[in-house]
Amino acid sequence: MNPKRQRKLLLIGVLVLGIGVAVGLAMYAMRQNINLFYTPSQLANGEAPSGQRIQAGGLVVKGTVQRDPKSLAVTFMISDLKKQVPVSYTGILPDLFKEGTGIVANGEFVNGRVEAEEILAKHDENYMPPQVKQAIDEAGHPKAK
Repeated sequence: MNPKRQRKLLLIGVLVLGIGVAVGLAMYAMRQNINLFYTPSQLANGEAPSGQRIQAGGLVVKGTVQRDPKSLAVTFMISDLKKQVPVSYTGILPDLFKEGTGIVANGEFVNGRVEAEEILAKHDENYMPPQVKQAIDEAGHPKAK
């Protein structure tokens, strides 16, 4: 084979390999950042993978918010009006967080509990996260309509 042609083939091979590695790394990074949404019923039924990042949403069950007086740790239950799941969070809760309102918790599902890294709450009187509203609608509760 001609040495000039051999260099061109080597260059093309290295380029294809480099692009393949870059695409593979990009896909791996995106896979790590995917947060799938789960309702409390799906979590209670074991449909969520344990130890993987998820979003869990529902209504904060009244009377379940427990704050640790010595730290910023808080635990509470969320519900889609069918089942309830405990959530633990350490940090400052959003100002609009309160019992009976819809929230979305970003974190991991471990040992039957959502260990949240971030809590998202509604931003006005009438807003409810779309996923939470859908879960409540499916439960047949008139409040979400």
